[in-house]
Amino acid sequence: MSERYLPKKYREYIGLGAEIAATLAVPLFVGYLFDQYFGTSPWLLLAGAFVGILLFFNSIFRIARKLNKKE
Repeated sequence: MSERYLPKKYREYIGLGAEIAATLAVPLFVGYLFDQYFGTSPWLLLAGAFVGILLFFNSIFRIARKLNKKE
């Protein structure tokens, strides 16, 4: 989409939402795949959830610091 359809500020927020969603979804999906491959269900899925939560909080704190610098 061009600038006239979606202002830069909104694109930044959409990017942040996608980043937050990815930090939770990717480790969960990888944990699920490894559980299927190694037959260790649900342990690697739980490990992926834990890693995803850590990455999620890291992203939130990084975004908060970035937004505080702008103001």
